[in-house]
Amino acid sequence: MSIATLSDVLKPAMAEGYAVAGLVCLGWEEMRAYVEAAEHEQVPVILQAGPSCREHTPLPVLGKMMRHLADAASVPVVVHLDHGYQLEECQQALDSGFTSIMYDGSRKALAQNIKETARIAEMAHRAGASCEGEIGFVGYDGGEQSAGTDPSEAAEFAKASGVDAMAISVGNTHLQQGAGKGLDEARIRAIESVTNLPLVIHGGSGVPAAQRKFLARGSRICKFNIGTELRMAFGAALREAVTRDPSRFDRVSILKETHDPVVAAARQVLQNFKPAQITA
Repeated sequence: MSIATLSDVLKPAMAEGYAVAGLVCLGWEEMRAYVEAAEHEQVPVILQAGPSCREHTPLPVLGKMMRHLADAASVPVVVHLDHGYQLEECQQALDSGFTSIMYDGSRKALAQNIKETARIAEMAHRAGASCEGEIGFVGYDGGEQSAGTDPSEAAEFAKASGVDAMAISVGNTHLQQGAGKGLDEARIRAIESVTNLPLVIHGGSGVPAAQRKFLARGSRICKFNIGTELRMAFGAALREAVTRDPSRFDRVSILKETHDPVVAAARQVLQNFKPAQITA
């Protein structure tokens, strides 16, 4: 059994100079492909159920699916709630077997964010799970803009919230379909100087691959969330499978053809986060 908490995989990552990928799942096909990719690369992986995933599939079902894969995996697998917004939803995730909870209070005032995140962190820790919080709102491509994390607020949040990992806003944006201009490394260093917590980058698809590799090996950023680029790989494979033979209608036979392309794309992502001494 390889079920793990967020702390289980991020503590060694920070100590040994690598990062762990938080791979955003929408269904069984991605979950299965991501675990296979992690086993090929012999690295831990974080399976993430975000809001859109939870709209499609209930949390108790997602928990069973992810834990089924984790129990059979040869590498550590974290079952992670991404962007939880309500205490009740976070509790349901814990009751459903999730081993990590990300509570997002980043739109709220600092004091309220700390208070609510601390409550979720305590709840997660009582259940033997980990908690990730966010300080400094990370925006969306074509939508709300990111608000850069203030290092002094990050220091206060890290000290008072009780989280095991801290997501920060340093030029990253959710849902980018191509690499952007990159992260603000000066702001990252300023945040690193005021906390020893593992740091998390949401919107990792918009970070150039070379910078991901550099920061994974040379900073306290120990977790990159990757969703959009892998959804694009899935979508391209699905489209090709459907259009190649318009007479096909069996969804199982069509979806099977997304597996290998998504495994290959996920392996490419995971290779950038490995320690420097391990070649891809």
